Amino acid sequence: MNVLNLLIAMPGVLTQGLIWGIAAIGIYITYRILDFADLTVDGSLCTGGAVCIMMLFSGYNVVISMLAATFAGMLTGLATGIFHTFMGIPPILSGILTQLALYSVNLEIMGKANQVINVDKYNLLVSLRYTKGVSIYKNSIFVMAVAIILLVVILYWFFGTELGCALRATGCNDGMARAQGINTNFSKVLGLMISNGLVGLSGALLSQYQGFADINMARGAIVIGLAAVIIGEAVFGRWFHNFGLKLIGIACGSVLYFIVLQTVTWMGVDPNWLKFFSAMIVAIFLAIPYWKDKYFTKPTIKEGGKNHA
Repeated sequence: MNVLNLLIAMPGVLTQGLIWGIAAIGIYITYRILDFADLTVDGSLCTGGAVCIMMLFSGYNVVISMLAATFAGMLTGLATGIFHTFMGIPPILSGILTQLALYSVNLEIMGKANQVINVDKYNLLVSLRYTKGVSIYKNSIFVMAVAIILLVVILYWFFGTELGCALRATGCNDGMARAQGINTNFSKVLGLMISNGLVGLSGALLSQYQGFADINMARGAIVIGLAAVIIGEAVFGRWFHNFGLKLIGIACGSVLYFIVLQTVTWMGVDPNWLKFFSAMIVAIFLAIPYWKDKYFTKPTIKEGGKNHA
């Protein structure tokens, strides 16, 4: 095993981790803030990539194409929100139904199972070609780092507004939020739209970076996003208590996930087992808080002589 090969691959790994970090932040909004188990992301990420690529093919510039991809992602969240709030379908099933429908929608958008885009013919924001040997302002790692910071600043501001606080209250205690006059159905739909809008944006960036959009590019996106969230919380949660820093920690968790995955590949593990290792990484980090409480937390003694964990 040549360590040099691993180091050479790191710029691409860092860029990919930051791109997926945007999707992870979107998943964090539904998973942690809204307390909504949303599986739409396994379809909306591809929707963002497909819309971005086809907009570029149609002659639109990259910024307009990415905005369209973000809006398309928001529409997928709106569909899931309508399934849940208007039709009374449980959260997980709502996401599955939207995800299933998006397979056909994404095929219709692209016209076929995949579309390839050439960085030499189109002015892309990020690309695998831009990770080495380019000026700093064009470097994909720099571009994505700036994008993450801007995104965190915007979300930090939004969740401090009255509307953002209503969304957080809905996820914290739905019944209490309704008692305070908050329209919880609207908050859920809005949260799903913001989340999947970010996932769609991530898909647009990913399709540019890898040079193609594929109908299966979003398969397993929820696992990758959850892995980033769990790793980010486990590694940085002790120091990052501010909401904005928590979002930064989620993005860093995504980078760490891809570094681990690249290291596993570098060690010669069969690529067929990568999805298995992804699932195991998520399972282990999810189990850490449980193991910590059960096996490593000392019981406390309160008045009356009863032990409490």
